[in-house]
Amino acid sequence: MKANFAIKFSRLFVSTLLFCLAGIINANAHPMPNSVVLLDVKGDVVSVELQLPLSELELAFGHDVNLDSEDLVKRLGVQLECYILKHIQPVTADGKPWAVTLQDMKVEPILQSESGPYKELTAHLVMAPPEGASTRNFLFNYDVIIHQVSNHFALVSVRQDWDNGLSQNHPYQVGVVRLDVPSNKILPLQVNIQQGSLWTGFTNMLGLGIQHIKEGTDHLLFLLTLLLPATLVVNRKEWGQFGGVGYSLVRICKIVTAFTLGHSVTLLIGAAGIAHVPGRLIEVLIALSIFISAIHAYKPIFRGKEVFIAAGFGLIHGMAFAETLVNLNLDAWRTGLSILGFNLGIELMQLFIIAITIPWLIILSRANLYKGIRVAGAIIAAVASVGWIIERVTDTPNAIGSTVMAAAGYAQWLVFGLAIISILSLFVKVERNNVASSLSKLKKDALYSPAKGYNRN
Repeated sequence: MKANFAIKFSRLFVSTLLFCLAGIINANAHPMPNSVVLLDVKGDVVSVELQLPLSELELAFGHDVNLDSEDLVKRLGVQLECYILKHIQPVTADGKPWAVTLQDMKVEPILQSESGPYKELTAHLVMAPPEGASTRNFLFNYDVIIHQVSNHFALVSVRQDWDNGLSQNHPYQVGVVRLDVPSNKILPLQVNIQQGSLWTGFTNMLGLGIQHIKEGTDHLLFLLTLLLPATLVVNRKEWGQFGGVGYSLVRICKIVTAFTLGHSVTLLIGAAGIAHVPGRLIEVLIALSIFISAIHAYKPIFRGKEVFIAAGFGLIHGMAFAETLVNLNLDAWRTGLSILGFNLGIELMQLFIIAITIPWLIILSRANLYKGIRVAGAIIAAVASVGWIIERVTDTPNAIGSTVMAAAGYAQWLVFGLAIISILSLFVKVERNNVASSLSKLKKDALYSPAKGYNRN
């Protein structure tokens, strides 16, 4: 009996020890990475991005995917395509199958993760429902990796939904696909997305355009720098005096309109996918456009041709605007509404900025101190542009770029200060006129004699 007790105690001790060791190991080990499924809901299709960790994929796929992973798609692309398509089978609510097509695959490193650094296979697919079926209500039969690795799971999120005003920067989770332990089955995920509208999508793009300019310090700096001397006339190859309110408003309207037409053309071309220019080159050219406009603000180098310069550089700025829309991959109708709404948002924000700054520049243009303000603005814009050019060519942040971006956060106070200086300049001018008038009157009084009238000697 003592022997049986000793055996039972030994077994209990060993079990307890193993349990504690397992708990210690699990507490210190990294959790295994999960899969991610991102859905982009379009008008007639659903685009899908899969993010599959290679370590987990290898266990389910049955091939050595971690070996020479850079050439994985080249080595096993056909087998991987067959595997993925076999384990993704969406159907309508009444069981009709969707068509699924794999577009591309690539291996990418993941550095920042609770699981530690690892590599994952990113695959892009397109799921098309049967004719007449909705893209917003379907059963998502998915068991990639999970069919073999029982503790693996996939987080499913909607990343883009134009009709509901959802952009790629704010995905929301719709469910988790994992093994259902009680039934020992991987149950399909019911995807039921709220019905949106074209109006919601359009207003979201309008807001996106406003936000783009609000945060686009370089775009606004170019336009404002080009407008700095727009109220002045050229005198002997130098910026002269104020040209008048009518003259100023006409020139400002021409410059702004030309810039708008220029960027609208390339926004349309770029967003439609007709042409594409590398993003870094565009950013460098935008910084260069600021530098050139700063030189012109200091001294007229293309007097009378500001409209053409604004239109030409507008073409470059429009390419940058198009980068925001180029990856939407919408149907023709929604693409057109996106371009219209985004461009309208850009124009509204530009007009707002101009409306709160140009009146003060027109007032200041009449004062002698405007030359100092214009020169200072030109120098600041030139320094900022040089900092941005260096930053964008080297792909390394510098103090100049950081300072300009930090100063942009106080833009409302800069406008307020500009307004105060403008108002003060009016009082100074009035006071100067009063003094001049008083001196003139005193001079006349001094020359006047009751007997002889004015003494001109």
